[in-house]
Amino acid sequence: MDDEITCPITFFIIKYHHVQKSKMDEKRLKISQKINSLILCSFVFMMVYNYSAWHISKLENVPSFVFNLEKYIPFIPWTIIPYMTSGLFFCLVFFFCKTKEEIAILTKRMLFVTVIAGICFLLFPLKFSLNKPEINSSVLGIPFQFLKIFDSPFNQAPSLHIAYAFIFWSVFRNLKRERIFLMIWLILLGISTLTTYQHHLIDVLAGGILTHISFIIFPYRKNDFQYRNFQVANYYFLFSWIFLTITLLFNQFVAKFDSTFLWITLWIKLWITFSIALIGYQYQKNNIHFLKDKNGNISILKKIFYAPYLLIYWIFWRFLRKNKKPIEIISNIYISSKPNKQDLIDFNVNKNTFVYDLSAEIEETQQLKEETNYRSAPFLDIGSFDIDETRKLLTEITNNYHNLPKDGKILIHCTMGFTRSSVIGILVMKNILSLSLEEAVTNMKTKNKNAIIHSYVLDFLKKI
Repeated sequence: MDDEITCPITFFIIKYHHVQKSKMDEKRLKISQKINSLILCSFVFMMVYNYSAWHISKLENVPSFVFNLEKYIPFIPWTIIPYMTSGLFFCLVFFFCKTKEEIAILTKRMLFVTVIAGICFLLFPLKFSLNKPEINSSVLGIPFQFLKIFDSPFNQAPSLHIAYAFIFWSVFRNLKRERIFLMIWLILLGISTLTTYQHHLIDVLAGGILTHISFIIFPYRKNDFQYRNFQVANYYFLFSWIFLTITLLFNQFVAKFDSTFLWITLWIKLWITFSIALIGYQYQKNNIHFLKDKNGNISILKKIFYAPYLLIYWIFWRFLRKNKKPIEIISNIYISSKPNKQDLIDFNVNKNTFVYDLSAEIEETQQLKEETNYRSAPFLDIGSFDIDETRKLLTEITNNYHNLPKDGKILIHCTMGFTRSSVIGILVMKNILSLSLEEAVTNMKTKNKNAIIHSYVLDFLKKI
């Protein structure tokens, strides 16, 4: 009898291991696949780059575009060393990919920026127009002579050196020991496009824009909540590149009219550009407290620095939010957008009212802070949810619910009332009412018609 039981169990164990092994084999990347991707991307690059260079060389007049501020960029001969390593990284980056998914995304991004850059070269031909100083060093003179013979003064905007450097980093950032060194080296590579007098500033800006468009079109693990912040960050980075480009172009063409106005607007726009890029960085790090402290307050300095961001969110909250009146999802548990005083007229609050503020980007209504048992539990808007933090929050809400006084209630709110409050509400209903995830989601959509549950959110909910 024991043998009869053991055999089926053994059979299923062996079958399970075979299934797991086959799944691992499917994800495992062979060296031949890496080489094939390298050959494909190299072939497309050579065809696109050489054809566009040849075509543009036949044109009679090829213009240049130089920003006024480029006259302050020095020529630094030794930066030719990081500049020349772009080709080396181009060959190596494919061999740092570990899964088929990684190399598929890398290949798509490389092909995309190469082809789109080639189209831009043909439609908007530009050439480099500054004269390089003489190179006194015999050692550094060799790579410059190489560029003079084999490189083209055309194929400028967008800079493929810049575009590729960002794509290289999307792979190298997953390394451990060499990560910092490679990050610094790639930054030097980007700077070298200007200091070796190979590219103008407009080429660098266009390269940054093109790369982040490729990141948005070809995201890594689109529906995986753990990578959601990277996807949101790329939108912020793209917007900062675009805004910086518009800023410099605007100042380029109005400089001759009013220099005082030029410098004032330039610094304001650069401040906005930097703050936008920094928000993208905070999303990458999932820094939920980059604005509000543990008590839900935003310091004066942060209010000043992030003023444009805070203003935009206030406008969204003021005119576009839903669920202004708290919605009861379970007896004495409510969800809503961030309420104002008017919204709280019929929602009596006291010290037995627990308020969970999920907003990371806007301060709580003062009345709720002063008159209730307030908790700041921020999550980044349309970003990922931290599993451990969510479980702690869920446990706390559940415990408080089971120990509520007779006049007690719980209000869970985010800024706009679409996703964050709905997600936590779903988990609360699932936990307290012992529902399945599907039942909890259905209940939430029934009670909150404005709930937005993205595919990455469903992926997250399945992990809790």
